[in-house]
Amino acid sequence: MTRWIRSVGAAVLAVAVPAVAPAAGSFPERGQQLKIVVPFAAGGGVDAAARLLGTQLQKQLGVTVVVDNKAGGSGTIGGKAVQAAPADGYTLLFSAATHVLAKQVLSKPPYDPETDFAPVARVGEAPLMLVVSPSKPQSKLVEVIAAVREQPEKWTAAIPASGAPSHLATLLMAQQAQLKLSFIPYKGTQPALVDVAGGHTDLLLDSMISLQQLAKAGKVKPIAVTSAQRSALAPGVPTFKESGLPNFAYASWYGVWAPRETPPERITALNAAINAAVGELAKSGAWSGLGITPVSESAEQFKRFIAADVAQGAELLKGAGFRPE
Repeated sequence: MTRWIRSVGAAVLAVAVPAVAPAAGSFPERGQQLKIVVPFAAGGGVDAAARLLGTQLQKQLGVTVVVDNKAGGSGTIGGKAVQAAPADGYTLLFSAATHVLAKQVLSKPPYDPETDFAPVARVGEAPLMLVVSPSKPQSKLVEVIAAVREQPEKWTAAIPASGAPSHLATLLMAQQAQLKLSFIPYKGTQPALVDVAGGHTDLLLDSMISLQQLAKAGKVKPIAVTSAQRSALAPGVPTFKESGLPNFAYASWYGVWAPRETPPERITALNAAINAAVGELAKSGAWSGLGITPVSESAEQFKRFIAADVAQGAELLKGAGFRPE
């Protein structure tokens, strides 16, 4: 099994954790405001997940939770705002896997995601889905692989964002399937998806929740999902493992960070509160519509996960000859 495999594993919640409100005088204090900064625009998948988490935290902690969208700069504007915030645990960053690869994809990153932030909790994973243009005759992964190998000059792959799970998963697919693809950069999933639907670009591997509406409508052709098992959101779409790449599994993920100097005891308290909130979201199924599988980890486990994820992503980008923007 390749060490690149990422799948929903032991960290995924099996049993919801009961929500417990803090005692008087504990952190976070009742009546205080907890701000969750989302470094993307309102209405997207990351924003929706953050708002569900914020609502649950507000219920169980008795504090006001505000979600603040600070989009732009490939997620770094929001990240910079949290980095510069007081390290008191009341300002947090809720972001996706893209956050940790800023040094690898930006020529002048404004911070080091590993050393300038305190990891608090990894909260969820979500599968990706491969879709191809409806103008393509192929409907199975083995057919797509065979066609790309035979005529690589006729196949292009959309890349919605450098260093995002979509980018890394596409590189991994090309590596494992021994494909030579031409990569077309886009500024986001929607323009990439529109071009695939229109036949201007041939394939896209990105978040299932972002692609499934057009896939269900027949505007793009779903080929395979990156999860270890089929997704309840698209039970008719096979996994990569079923479809000819038995070692391929991949997931995007979401996490929470605090400013670097936040006291360890507050990180521990936040981790416990967030894990309890995620447990409630797992029990209610609130995240299932977003395609997110809840995850429960300690802050230290999250820190180790980030280090491994950055190393893997950096190696994939280097192997593809990627140059920071």
